[in-house]
Parts: sequence; structure tokens; C-alpha cells
Amino acid sequence: MAKLTQDELLAQFEEMTLIELSEFVSAFEEKFDVTAAAPVAIAAGVPGAPAAEAVEEKDEFDVILEGAGDKKIQVIKEVRALTSLGLKEAKDLVDTANAVVLEKVAKDVAEKAKAALEGAGAKVVVK
Repeated sequence: MAKLTQDELLAQFEEMTLIELSEFVSAFEEKFDVTAAAPVAIAAGVPGAPAAEAVEEKDEFDVILEGAGDKKIQVIKEVRALTSLGLKEAKDLVDTANAVVLEKVAKDVAEKAKAALEGAGAKVVVK
């Protein structure tokens, strides 16, 4: 079997859906007994440092779908328009309680997505 380069692997990953990538990561973790979780750095407080420095303005937001409402088909269409998900993946996401539609997006993108989803009848929260 020919060895694939990094560019070839990335090209293959670009063609996969988020669900397929998630399944791949799970299989990879199981096969090689590793975890893809990012290491968490422990922040130690500096004595005498002002607390105001710790408070930063949030610039990344998550759009969370809390419920599809009465117009589930319209919500699925909006989810597909906002993401690169296929029909089945979008339907599964809409059926999942508290599903994250978009992660770590700018405030204006999050607000537009919220407005579009609420316009379709969904209950949405931006965190």
C-alpha cells in the first residue's frame, strides 16, 4: 500500500462530513489507545495581579439549538445552509437536544445564525 502524504490525507479529510470525521477520530483513538482531547493548561494566579486582567471580552461564540419547534423541516434547511452537513446529519443534529450548530464563530456570524434559525421556528441560544 502506498504511503499518503500529509497533503493527500488533508485532501481526503476535506471531503468528509463532520460526522464521518468524528467517527474516524473515535476509531483512531481506539486503535492507537490515544485521545484527541486538547491538553488543559492550569492557570496559576499571580499574587497581587489585578483581577481585571483575567476578564477578557469574548470574541468566539457557540450557536446552540435547544429545540426545532413546529417547523422542523425549515430548521433542518437552515442548519444545512449554515453548515456543510448533509440532509441526514442535519436532521440528526436537529433531533439532538442542545446540539451545537456552530462553534467558536464571531459574534456577528452567531447573531445572523441565531436570527435565521429563530426565523425558521427554532429555539436557539448563543453562548
